[in-house]
Amino acid sequence: MNMNKKFFSGFISHAILILVSLLSVFPFIWLVSTSLKGINENIFAYPPAFIPEDFTFSNYTGVWGKVDFMRYFYNSIAVAGLTVIFNLIFSSLAGYPLARMKFAGKKVIFFGILATIMVPFQAIMVPVYLITVKLGLTDGVSILNGYIGLVMPFAVSAFGIFLMRQAFIKIPVELEESAIVDGCNVFQVLWKVVLPMVKPTLAVLAVFTFIGSWGEFLWPSILLTKESMFTLPVGINNLQGMFSSNWRYVAAGSILSTIPIIVFFLAMQKYFINGENDGALKG
Repeated sequence: MNMNKKFFSGFISHAILILVSLLSVFPFIWLVSTSLKGINENIFAYPPAFIPEDFTFSNYTGVWGKVDFMRYFYNSIAVAGLTVIFNLIFSSLAGYPLARMKFAGKKVIFFGILATIMVPFQAIMVPVYLITVKLGLTDGVSILNGYIGLVMPFAVSAFGIFLMRQAFIKIPVELEESAIVDGCNVFQVLWKVVLPMVKPTLAVLAVFTFIGSWGEFLWPSILLTKESMFTLPVGINNLQGMFSSNWRYVAAGSILSTIPIIVFFLAMQKYFINGENDGALKG
């Protein structure tokens, strides 16, 4: 009786998980299907046809030729790459003293950092924009300044600091004390001893930061004024204005923009699985 009850409970749980997975994947499947349909096929047919009757790759070549897609791609790579690098550096430098060092007000600072997670970027967007403009960090000044302006508000996050702090807490203190006895200073301990031991957590932070930065639309659309500086989300949004009647191009452009995210995740997957639970450690 208990075996039957356990089997039934497991069956229900798996059925619900499969249903939720299908609902989550449905928009992506529909997007892929739309991007492969020819001009003679109705993309808004109901019920939707997921297997194209007029199968074609012309939408991909078409969107590639109609807009400066590679320029958008390079801009996104530069912005996302710099954002990931800065997050790994600054989150590590902030998380380590919060995990190991003793100083007055440490808990207050830590909880104050965590409190910023509850503040949405939209709430501080106007003052951040004014500061960015006054500092001259816009594409109107130079390309480099434009990149800095895009990266600066997201160069470090409370989530990243929290994640790295929890990872550092897991490392035995004895290892660091041994390194100090051998003559290492604090930065050498962090660089040569601690960071190599938290590679999975660094990979988790890199993946989340890359996905967030790659898909960021609001900030670039407000800050950027030159089309040559557009990132992929902003450039793809322009497709809707340029080709408002051709959603096949929009779908193809959206699919192309997801490829780097998939590649980046697969490259980090080996570390990601081991590091995703580090933030759950009580400390």
